Amino acid sequence: MKKVILSLAIAAMECAPAFAQAPVRAAPASEAVALPLTLHAAIARALRSHPEIRAARGEAAAQAGAVQQAGMLPNPQLELLREGSGEPNRSTTVQLNIPLELGGKRAARVRAAERDQRLAQRDVDAVRARIRGETIAAFYELAAAVERSRLAGELAAIAGQASEVAGKRVLAGKVSPVEETRARVAQAGVRVEALQADRERERAKGRLAALLSLDPRSLVIAPAGTAELPGLIPLPELLAQLEGAPAMARARALVAQREAAVEVERARRMPDLGVALGTKREDGRRQAVVGLSVPLPLFDRNQGNLLASLRRSDKARDELDAEVLRLRAELHDAHARLGAALAEAALISTEILPGAESAYGATRRGFELGKFSFLELLDAQRTLFQSKSQYLLAVAESHRAASDIERLVASISPAEEQP
Repeated sequence: MKKVILSLAIAAMECAPAFAQAPVRAAPASEAVALPLTLHAAIARALRSHPEIRAARGEAAAQAGAVQQAGMLPNPQLELLREGSGEPNRSTTVQLNIPLELGGKRAARVRAAERDQRLAQRDVDAVRARIRGETIAAFYELAAAVERSRLAGELAAIAGQASEVAGKRVLAGKVSPVEETRARVAQAGVRVEALQADRERERAKGRLAALLSLDPRSLVIAPAGTAELPGLIPLPELLAQLEGAPAMARARALVAQREAAVEVERARRMPDLGVALGTKREDGRRQAVVGLSVPLPLFDRNQGNLLASLRRSDKARDELDAEVLRLRAELHDAHARLGAALAEAALISTEILPGAESAYGATRRGFELGKFSFLELLDAQRTLFQSKSQYLLAVAESHRAASDIERLVASISPAEEQP
């Protein structure tokens, strides 16, 4: 009898599939980064190495195991029953209890697991779209901050030179010492503006470096071409593309996942069968043992779980409707921001900047001839600096709004992850 039991146990263990599952984890990207960093390279690195994207991909990879597990059949149970203590009256029964799932439970589990896997992949797409948009916006913000810092540095240098000229004029007796004092105070104010521009540049560098998992001290970007402005696509065309938005796809995948969960709970209302096959030895005789067990669904028919899954399915549909409204509102807002930023940039570049440059040139020539004071020159220079800064801010805002639009409606191609 011991040999029979051992043989059955070994056979049961041999029939059970054994898979050596090694943990799958994407290591953080540690490849060398070519500097100065271009926009394309920044997007590629962010899509490859950002921790949120790696985490979302890890969850999507884990769902493959859940799909595999959902398709597994329930294990049979080996049972040994011995009755009596003495040899004449002792009986031994060895049987194999086999559960039989009814009602399509296994197929429903597999469909639900596949929907979970699809939802996890939609999460990956949504995270990638968000990180891509944040990277584009941070890149152009840094480019604008670098340019503003450069302009502020030039303004501070010119203010220093003009302050020295004012000091020499005081020594020559051409102007009052009060003029020199006012010039030095104005120079200090310009230096404060330069320090503020440098601080904003470092903050923008830190934001981009965090998205790229880089040290901000070593981050250098290539010139972004601040004269290049994004195009303005008509709003109806963008609204038509909204159906393919990553966030919309995720909301629809959630509805499908909830519906699959309803089918799982509905299938569980059907009780499973239990089949018992074995042999019984008593008084030196062997007898076949065949049994059948059926749970009676008198009280628990899984009605509570089914009701909960139905309500969650309704909730997912309501969330889909809310997501449509939210995405449309965000798209309207981003489109309006882009239009306003483009109009502001056009106005500054065509009307304000030419006038500020002309006024500064005339004031500088007049200052060199002694017709204008240092403060008048500095005021003209500051006006030009502020005009250029406003233009850079408008350009950065236009790219930020354009990246928000792309995040909402555009899909990401695998080529964007290539350096």
